[in-house]
Amino acid sequence: MKRGDVTYRRGPLRRRTAASLAAVLTAAALASGCGIRTTSVPVDAGAAPSRVPCRLSASDVAGRSAAGVSATVYLVCTSQLVTVDRPVAADATGADPVAAARTLLKEVQQAPPANERRAGFTTAVPAGLRVTPVRDDDPEGTVRLSSQPEDLSAEALAQLVCTYAESETLVRDGSVVLGGPGDYPPRGYLCTSQTKSRPGDLATPDGVRQD
Repeated sequence: MKRGDVTYRRGPLRRRTAASLAAVLTAAALASGCGIRTTSVPVDAGAAPSRVPCRLSASDVAGRSAAGVSATVYLVCTSQLVTVDRPVAADATGADPVAAARTLLKEVQQAPPANERRAGFTTAVPAGLRVTPVRDDDPEGTVRLSSQPEDLSAEALAQLVCTYAESETLVRDGSVVLGGPGDYPPRGYLCTSQTKSRPGDLATPDGVRQD
């Protein structure tokens, strides 16, 4: 059709518009769920969803519960302190403070096993840290370490204090009394709810008064 010197060709334009609309409708139908086409080409859908952080599986917990005597230790997970139970020897949680402190230190400083690592658990307690004999004038229940407590990282010290606070043998007047190799007097440390949520905010009362 002509108007003046201009020629209009509507037929091809309508066909192209109809074809484009059909393509859009087809794509929408294929994306609607039940219309997805199969393919023989491998598709990388990414890593499988990770397990819940800071929580062990039911089978892991059941296995440890059946192991007999267990001790509660605090590990670091998502910048907080979270408890796990570790199997220990039956005589490791007795009335001897040094023996109990050594057992708990060993558990809290060892690298978490694979199942704990998958859940996000780590430890900041150095592997070379040791429990040393107490001194004659130390308050009852004092734990002497091979390093000054204040020289440890905030997370490591909080882990130790909260782990030791779970043992009645190592708690004196509500606090855990720690000392080091120096001539400084032992100090009492408290494990509070704030300590567990923010290990850097460990409560450090005044030095324990020597009896």
